[in-house]
Amino acid sequence: MELIATDTDPALARMLDSYDHPAILVTPDYRILASNDLYREAFGMIDASASPALCYQVSHRFDRPCDQAGEECPLAAAASSGSRERVLHIHQTPRGEEHVDVEMLPILDEAGKVRFFVELLKPLNLAVAGDRPMVGSSAAFNQMLGLIARVGPSDAAVLLLGESGTGKELAATALHQASRRSGGALVTLECAGLSETLFESELFGHVRGAFTGANYTRQGLAEAAHGGTLFLDEIGDIPYPLQVKLLRLIETGTYRPVGSSQVKQADFRLVCATHKNLEQMVESGEFRQDLYYRINVFPIHLPSLAERLEDIPQLARSILQDLRGPDGASYHLTESAVKVLKAHRYRGNIRELRNILSRAAILANTNVIDQAVIRRAAGEGAGATAGNARQAGHEPSLKELEHDYLRRLMRTHGNNKEEVAAIAGISVRSLYRKLEQVVPEGIDGIAS
Repeated sequence: MELIATDTDPALARMLDSYDHPAILVTPDYRILASNDLYREAFGMIDASASPALCYQVSHRFDRPCDQAGEECPLAAAASSGSRERVLHIHQTPRGEEHVDVEMLPILDEAGKVRFFVELLKPLNLAVAGDRPMVGSSAAFNQMLGLIARVGPSDAAVLLLGESGTGKELAATALHQASRRSGGALVTLECAGLSETLFESELFGHVRGAFTGANYTRQGLAEAAHGGTLFLDEIGDIPYPLQVKLLRLIETGTYRPVGSSQVKQADFRLVCATHKNLEQMVESGEFRQDLYYRINVFPIHLPSLAERLEDIPQLARSILQDLRGPDGASYHLTESAVKVLKAHRYRGNIRELRNILSRAAILANTNVIDQAVIRRAAGEGAGATAGNARQAGHEPSLKELEHDYLRRLMRTHGNNKEEVAAIAGISVRSLYRKLEQVVPEGIDGIAS
């Protein structure tokens, strides 16, 4: 336990060591009085020389309370309600920005007035499917992540709703990792395109000879998910006759493999996902109402890319980390390229963004990806680029484009003129001459 202020009651501060999460003791005017060992392990030492150490400065580098800086403030909410409050924040840590589930507990004096707050901080381990982490910091992304953090530890059935390509598999992974069943398996069944026989065999398994081609006994995914999580992707595509069998599995935890009379049990946490409007399907008789209410215990909306455009730079950097140029160098986007990505209409959401950047990496002549390459990769073509240039009132000359290209190479390669000259296929002397030529302003910068 670390005391930040000398007027703090040591017994009150020692209370922090009883919590199994990083914790700090805060006054109603945001002053941090003490922290426990878990806090210092996760977030580092608090600068005791600060006069005073304020929670919004330490956690966010803000110069004002969170609710005055466009964020939700759990302290203000707890002070208003007089009870515990909980929000998802992005905190500054020794490892950079991290999502943290913050819970604020008010401590009242004998008169019932709030004297202190205990702030519990629970860092979230964002889901990773393969090498792809969940990335974002927009309000829509944080709202979704906050819901995942709340429902994750429970066994409640979750229904993930959203357009195709919004990352439902990653959200299901996050739910599994946050659950008490994280030590078990996360088993996924893609429901789209399966016939009734194949779906039933995949989910429940079958015995040898159950149908033509069943040459061996096969374990079903319901059995494989025992003790873990069963993720049914695109559940809206399940054939109607099989929905009653799925409902029975969910309600009773029992099923029979195809061709078997033996009743088996499966204990799993259910997560479903769909891009379809299940309520409309219930109204039209395409989806069972009783099944709908069984799977829709806790719905979570996954925002489309159009709802989180401010996350595109982060998403693009994350995607480009998986891509490398011919020389092994990482790719960088110019600022104008990022603007083009933000202006694009994404029907395939993050999946489409990934495809555009993959194509751009192939089309780029260097590891700097500019707006022209992005437009071409997005299918907008050279005509769109020229049209935008004319709308801006300036048609770039060949000399300007050449100067722009060389300047980008210089920034990318640390102003190493010999290396840049070799890449551009010119002499170092020619490079000096071209860089000294005066060109109108407006050259792209490199997006950080």
